[in-house]
Amino acid sequence: MSPPRTDIRPDTRTGISDDPEHRAVPWTQRIIIAALILLAVAVVWFSNAWLTQRFTEATRNRSELRLVLYTGNILSEVQRNASVPLLLSRDPELISALRAGEFMATTRRLMSFQGEIGAASITLLDADGRTVAATDRNRLGENNRQAAYFIDALRANDTIFSSVQQEGGGYRFIFSRALRADGTVLGVIEVGVDLMKFERSWAGFADAVMVTDSEGRIILSTEPRWRGRSVDEALALRSPPSAIRRAIQATADWAQDPPDAWLRGEAVMRNEARIPFRGWRIVSFTRYDSVREQVNGVLALEIMGFAMLLALTFYVLSRRAWSRSAFLQRESAELRLLNRRLQREIAEREKVQKDLAVAEQTLAQSSKLAALGEMSAAVSHELNQPLAAMKTYLAGARLLLRRRRPEEALSAFQRIDDLIDRMAAITRQLKSYARKGGDAFAPVDLRAAVSGALAMMEPQLKSLQVRVNRTLPREPVMVMADRIRLEQVIINLLRNALDATRGVADRQIDLLVTVGDVATLSVRDNGHGIENLEGLFEPFYTTKKPGDGVGLGLAISSGIVAEHGGRLTAHNAADGGAVFAMQLPIQQEPAEAAE
Repeated sequence: MSPPRTDIRPDTRTGISDDPEHRAVPWTQRIIIAALILLAVAVVWFSNAWLTQRFTEATRNRSELRLVLYTGNILSEVQRNASVPLLLSRDPELISALRAGEFMATTRRLMSFQGEIGAASITLLDADGRTVAATDRNRLGENNRQAAYFIDALRANDTIFSSVQQEGGGYRFIFSRALRADGTVLGVIEVGVDLMKFERSWAGFADAVMVTDSEGRIILSTEPRWRGRSVDEALALRSPPSAIRRAIQATADWAQDPPDAWLRGEAVMRNEARIPFRGWRIVSFTRYDSVREQVNGVLALEIMGFAMLLALTFYVLSRRAWSRSAFLQRESAELRLLNRRLQREIAEREKVQKDLAVAEQTLAQSSKLAALGEMSAAVSHELNQPLAAMKTYLAGARLLLRRRRPEEALSAFQRIDDLIDRMAAITRQLKSYARKGGDAFAPVDLRAAVSGALAMMEPQLKSLQVRVNRTLPREPVMVMADRIRLEQVIINLLRNALDATRGVADRQIDLLVTVGDVATLSVRDNGHGIENLEGLFEPFYTTKKPGDGVGLGLAISSGIVAEHGGRLTAHNAADGGAVFAMQLPIQQEPAEAAE
């Protein structure tokens, strides 16, 4: 009877059986070694192609990233100076100097502007094209009557951009705008933009860079001889023997797919991008940074790694296969450890989800409390005005009854009844304000709204002895609005004017209604002005003492005007006091509305 045979199973990792009869089979080792060699050849072959493409793409990406950076720098510099002529064209001192012909301090003022703005130059021309003030004193008295940027600025009502080629080959980039007053052209303001500094910064890189305008003419370039030419003309020029010449020649000959081109052992590429300004484009010519050397370095490391792997394979094949039972034990231990980790992670995730649910509930409750507090403060502020007026009317009615004047007392009671209706309307309007509604809009005469608001404020104005000057057009000024909310805004502006004139001997409020593209109501007081114009319309911003106000009137008024399609602004008057201007769209005629 033969002894029982032990079940021998191959190691799943190496494929080598623990059976001594199979352990020394030579052809198995030869197959494994041959497979490793074939794998090494395939990996090296694939790596060569993949790394070449990868390093080429990396070089192209770096070049495109630099183009994006160059484009952003140029666009930022142009946009930063584009709005300067508009601001300077409205400067009252420059307009006064042009009208009076006195320019003693104008050059110093332009120099101060240049220091703040960072422009290359600022020049003021009169209506005849003569330079009357400039940050470059050498240009004073210069006649620019025939300059294109001067003529274009006189003809246009907007800022004009011009590029003027200088004698040295460089370009001057100019923003110009006409200064007008009362429909008369007084002069032209010219702001120079320094784009030539980008050429100096590009010179520190190996790339050759050029910028072309909408006509294909080169206006900026790292090669001075290219300026004023087209791209084809620039490429046709014979450059000094350098890497830039080889890059340009290779790009001209190999600008087809694939984009990578080689010339005398050097690879180059051409990249082009659009500058979103007046049809400008930027082009760069970039050399490959030793792509083949980088690929060969990686391939050498791979070959060395396969050689070490082959040596390790000989070492592994010379030993007996690992015990399968030990492998299963290690695998079981790892699985148990992984199971415990998963259980801990599940418990931690459940705890985080519970904490998140609690935080969401707390946040929702806080939002409800904040909304409730804001609404209660708004209701308190908006009802304060009718309550104050009712108190005044009650005191007057009591006095009239004592003097046996019941008819006038009944009139006061009627006004109190109107105020009660208004308080109910205010609460409805506050609800409408909260949900941004506009169902109560109807054609309203702005003059009638002003008269209604003044009637509401009449008792306080008389008791405080405030003089009110009204300037209203004879024709109706129709706007599409909710009259109650519109009067609410006017009353808030009047209350602010009363508060601003507190402590002034002769208190005065001027109301002016003008009609142009929009209907404008200006409320001006003779108080001390506004110190902080930035946070004026922010909720809860107030300069009053505690108990006198909560700072919601202007914020609510600004929101109401915005819902009506207009805007509420404020500024300090030149001769003192503050001016609040409410602008509303004028109601269109029936034919225009139908169209």
